[in-house]
Amino acid sequence: MSVARVTEIIASSSKSFEDALEKGIKRASETLKNVEGAWVKDQKVVVSNGKISEYRVVMKVTFVLND
Repeated sequence: MSVARVTEIIASSSKSFEDALEKGIKRASETLKNVEGAWVKDQKVVVSNGKISEYRVVMKVTFVLND
């Protein structure tokens, strides 16, 4: 029987929400073993001078714990 854990991370990108997600998952996978999936909890943009300067995502990452 497997036991999983969920951790919340925030990632950002100057390009897009999708890029922020990819960066966040890549970074989480470097630290956490057995990453199985993630879901987006929230999205936010930072606006500077009337333009979007940063895309941010808050995600819950699920990973399976080793026995």
